[in-house]
This record gives sequence, structure tokens and C-alpha cells, in this order.
Amino acid sequence: MDLKTLIFPVLISFAISAALGPIVIPLLRRMKFGQTEREEGPKSHLKKTGTPTMGGVMILAAIIVTSLIYAKDFPKIIPVLFVTVGFGIIGFLDDYIKIILHRSEGLTPGQKMFGQFLVTGVFVFYYYKMTGGDMAMLIPFWPGHYLHLGWLAIPVAFLAIIGTVNGANFTDGLDGLASSVTVLIAVFFTVVAVGTGSGLHPITCAVVGSLMGFLLFNVFPASVFMGDTGSLALGGFVAATAYMMDMPIFILIVALIYWVEILSVMIQVTYFKISGGKRIFRMAPIHHHFELGGWSETRVVAVFSIVTALLCLVGLLAL
Repeated sequence: MDLKTLIFPVLISFAISAALGPIVIPLLRRMKFGQTEREEGPKSHLKKTGTPTMGGVMILAAIIVTSLIYAKDFPKIIPVLFVTVGFGIIGFLDDYIKIILHRSEGLTPGQKMFGQFLVTGVFVFYYYKMTGGDMAMLIPFWPGHYLHLGWLAIPVAFLAIIGTVNGANFTDGLDGLASSVTVLIAVFFTVVAVGTGSGLHPITCAVVGSLMGFLLFNVFPASVFMGDTGSLALGGFVAATAYMMDMPIFILIVALIYWVEILSVMIQVTYFKISGGKRIFRMAPIHHHFELGGWSETRVVAVFSIVTALLCLVGLLAL
């Protein structure tokens, strides 16, 4: 493998993302694309109100430009790019409606679910055809062995992809959290892509570079948030990449933080309803639970990132 196709995508994507910061952030501020913090959220977050959001356009632009440079020689990155951009567009519309049209819920749940099912459906159809209907999944810690679910693999794919996307969305609640966790997951997939010769490393490297560039502006105290534009796109990237490598089960290892975040919300809401108003967590998603327990934002981000780094090492051992 030519090292240039490994290093250059990172550098190109980083340069684009970093260069867009001083351009996009003032533009978002002038256009009043500011974050509106939830009143029911942590009170310490109210000071973030007005911070520019939709910064995910910086991430998407870097990924798209870099990927298109390599798409001709590495065609397998195109389905991953489709899912990344597809979910990014859904997130952009959601952000736009919230901020510009002043509809606090953004897209309605039905509209958002339709969009997510549409993007997922197109990808699953492609993947189904690509694998000849097999859709086998590599089993962690059992090298060379695959799980075959037959027709059940299709609904499982919808659950895995949409769950991962929304898990990434819930993870984006603290300065630099989703960026830091996802850049480590992207590094994991880069290592695997290089080791297996899957041909996906240009886009995984592009995501690494774009997130490093974005983190220059997104670390605490953040001067820009990625919004749903970024978080949904990143979740789509993780899910699509895992499937293109026949590794969806590995999402439960390397992207465990995503799933813990979304499960904490589901558990909290369910228990609140059946218990008549009681809570298991101080607040959900779970990163707020730790915040209200006295952890600083930077500590939560550091711990969640360390956990993800360790899980990525476990993922490598599981190959």
C-alpha cells in the first residue's frame, strides 16, 4: 500500500476543516446560527446559548472533498460517503428548521425517521446485492468465523445503522465529546482497513483529519458545535464502514459509548413512565449523569475517550 494514500487524506482533510473554521464560525455567528440550550438540561450549559452550531458542515466538506479525490481509485468508499452525506443532510435540515425557522423540535419524528429509513434502505439494498444476499458478520474473538442470519440480517442492519446514528447524536452533548470519541473509532477502522486491504482507508483517514481539524474549535470551551449535521453524519460513517468491512458486531465494542448513551435515554424514559416519575440517572444521556455528579466537562470527555481508546484496542484483539 502506498503510504501517500494513508497520510495525504488525513492532511488534506485536516487542512480543509482547520481552514474552514475562521471562515465558517464567524459566518454562522452573523447568520445567528446559535445553539439554544434546553432549560431542562444542566444549568451550567445555559452559558453555551448562542454558540454557533451546524459546524458539522466543516466536517462534511472536508470528508467530501478528500473522498472525491480518491473515489476513482478506491470505489468502495462511495457507499460509505453516501451514508455519511445522507445522514448529514438529514441533520442539516433538522438544524436549519430548529435555528432558522425557530421550530424547537426541528424535523418531526416522522420526517426524521423517514429520512433515516430512506438512507439506510438504499445502503442496505446495495450491501445486500454486494454480498449476494449473504450479509455475513465477522464474529469477534473467533477469527475467520462469520454469523449468518439469513433474512433477519436486513432488519438487524436497520437497527444497527439507525441505532448507531442516533447514539452518535446523543453523544454530542459536551464540548469535544462526539469528536473525540469518533476520531478514535475512525483510527480503529483505518488500522483495520489497512490491515485487511479493504480499500476504505482514504475515507476513514479523511474522517480522522476532519475531526482533528474540527477539534481545534470544538474542545472546551467550544467556539462551535457540530449540531445534528455533524453527529448524524459521523454515526452514519461508523455504521456504514463497519458493514463494508463485514464488522457490524464490532460496533458494540468500539462504539460502545454511542450505545450506552442511547440506552441510558431509553432506560431513563421507560423507568420514568412505569415508576410514576422516578429516575435511575441524575439526567440522561449518561454524560449529564456524571456532570451532575460533580465531574467537569473535560473530565467526562477525557474518561469517555480513554474508554473508547481501550475498547478500540479490545476490538483489534477481537479480529
